[in-house]
Amino acid sequence: MLDFRYPDITDKDWVQDYLKVSQYMGCEYSFGNIFAWSPVFKTKITRYKDSLITKSSGTKPAYCCPAGNDSFESIIPDLIAHAKECGHPFKMVGITTRCIEKMESIFPGKFEFEAYREGFDYIYLATDLINLQGKKYHSKRNHIAAFERENEWSFETINEENLSDCVAMNAAWAEENTGKDPESVSLEQQAIHRVFDHYFEIGFSGGLIRVDGKVVAFTMGEELNDETYCVHFEKAYANVRGAYPMINREFVKNMLSDYKYINREDDAGVEGLRRAKLSYYPDILLEKYYVRCKGEV
Repeated sequence: MLDFRYPDITDKDWVQDYLKVSQYMGCEYSFGNIFAWSPVFKTKITRYKDSLITKSSGTKPAYCCPAGNDSFESIIPDLIAHAKECGHPFKMVGITTRCIEKMESIFPGKFEFEAYREGFDYIYLATDLINLQGKKYHSKRNHIAAFERENEWSFETINEENLSDCVAMNAAWAEENTGKDPESVSLEQQAIHRVFDHYFEIGFSGGLIRVDGKVVAFTMGEELNDETYCVHFEKAYANVRGAYPMINREFVKNMLSDYKYINREDDAGVEGLRRAKLSYYPDILLEKYYVRCKGEV
């Protein structure tokens, strides 16, 4: 029986166990993402047929790809039946080409797939973000050089002593930026506050940068799979030149150099954010698709 419920911090271990088996690269497939955004997207989870299934149960319900021990053949028809019982159309989100290939091999021609560009994840080589080599990164190096030249700065790992400084900086950032897009800022702040409240229990890691003792930037995330780390949240003051590229580089250089890939999530269809993420030249632009039924499965 499919019995979905909101995730609790006590679900972390078993959820991560299933996600580790599947080794997905999409940002949706991490406990921290599921847990942080569950109040916003009404995300629920269930353990079913030795797999994790995630469902957003808001105004447009949708399922993510099952994670775990590969029971696609029996799980997908059960999800379709569950959607029918709940009175909403069957839909899946966050589906990558890897999942599509698996679905097509088991249910050829039974589904239609629609890419949604605003959900594509930007995945970078860690070495690119650390070294910023070549002409294409010239402007990034210039901003960083200006930051280093103009400021007395330091990088710190987020810990129990300085987490509250990040909370305070985030509140100030939100106050400065809420007028630009009140709804988006409000929703993201719900997720960030949930992380702050459970930061160490979730198992997040992060870093911050101080200028003259004051936090001007912070970033945090978690391991996505054996090769990939996912940066979930990153904030910096826009009036501090170079703060964003600086926290990006220093976090990867100091804490993430053992990973091959850094997933910096999607751009949500925001043009400025898209330009910023493309300017770091992703090694992989991870395509995401909606999935719907064509007919009976």
